[in-house]
Amino acid sequence: MIIAFWISLFIVVYTFVGYGLLLFILVRIKRLFIKEKTFADQIEFPTVTILVAAYNEEGIIEDKIKNTLELDYPKEKLQIIFITDGSSDSTPEKIMPFSEIFLMHEDIRTGKMAAIKRAIPKVENEIIVFTDANTFLNQQAIKELVKHYQNEKVGAVAGEKRIMVEELADASSAGEGFYWKYESYLKKWDYELYSNVGAAGELFSIRTDLYQPVESDSIIDDHMIAMRIAEKGYIIAYEANAYAMETASANTKEELKRKIRIAAGGLQSTLRLTKAANPFYYPVLTFQYISHRVLRWTITPFLLITAFILNVLIVAETDLAFYKIMLSAQILFYILSLAGWFFESKNIKIKVFFIPYYFCVMNYAVIAGIFRYIGKNQSAAWEKSKRK
Repeated sequence: MIIAFWISLFIVVYTFVGYGLLLFILVRIKRLFIKEKTFADQIEFPTVTILVAAYNEEGIIEDKIKNTLELDYPKEKLQIIFITDGSSDSTPEKIMPFSEIFLMHEDIRTGKMAAIKRAIPKVENEIIVFTDANTFLNQQAIKELVKHYQNEKVGAVAGEKRIMVEELADASSAGEGFYWKYESYLKKWDYELYSNVGAAGELFSIRTDLYQPVESDSIIDDHMIAMRIAEKGYIIAYEANAYAMETASANTKEELKRKIRIAAGGLQSTLRLTKAANPFYYPVLTFQYISHRVLRWTITPFLLITAFILNVLIVAETDLAFYKIMLSAQILFYILSLAGWFFESKNIKIKVFFIPYYFCVMNYAVIAGIFRYIGKNQSAAWEKSKRK
């Protein structure tokens, strides 16, 4: 029982903290022997196609168009495609007046991946940039992304996702903001060590000739598209100076809905990306992929529960003070989480309680997502979350 407790605790700590510390150390060791990547200042910019899949975004689509048209990139090398399949509001009509944008629309709603597949034959350029309709890019984003393609080993480049957090943030804002800041560090170090292990749909790019259609029922299609390129032996780069800004989920309920969907997609992708999980192909990629993604999306949330139950049983059967301290620490953490839930319900904004609350919500979402996927109750169609 004690051995099982320590194994469970080790995996939990490694997943959320240990991997980050190990990555930090490995990157610094690597810097002693290998110089940091440099890029030429004057380059011939590649041709770029921006793909935006939008579903019922009438409230924000004009702002997205304005943001896209203001990007600092040679206009003669830029193609912009918006796909609004299934939208039942005025999103397509609001795009129509803009001659710079090629609009694709069908009334049938078949999911984001199906919409992207339909748009790919219309792509004319060397690089595809994927970005969501509810995110806004910094002006230099495209230039910052494409510079990485000077390295022929790079097949995809992920941008940074930034959450706009108010000073007096609620649980969804504070928790999501903290989570993405930590994720950004991990992605930066992942790339320094070897490669990123996925990409967020808010902003990422690929070499067009490396695009491989993924299954139309893919729940987290952006992650699958990038990882299929990594499975071919290419690197997924990361560029923090190319970023997509968006507001946090409207509340924790909306964030939970989004996280459950991602978790279901996480299990789906884990079952399908067998080459990435096989160390006989690309061992460093496999180490990164399992440490950063697979553990979070499979066993770690269950091990949180296991560690707590085993800790209770150990305290009940032994008189060892150390395990009493460990149990007290776990109970305190979950009390802080409950306090976060209570304060959010009362609209009292104290960030220190929202971090443990968000952590528990995130891990509950993984468990719920796994059962939803196993029960075949997760559609690939967009599940739009309300945002602030």
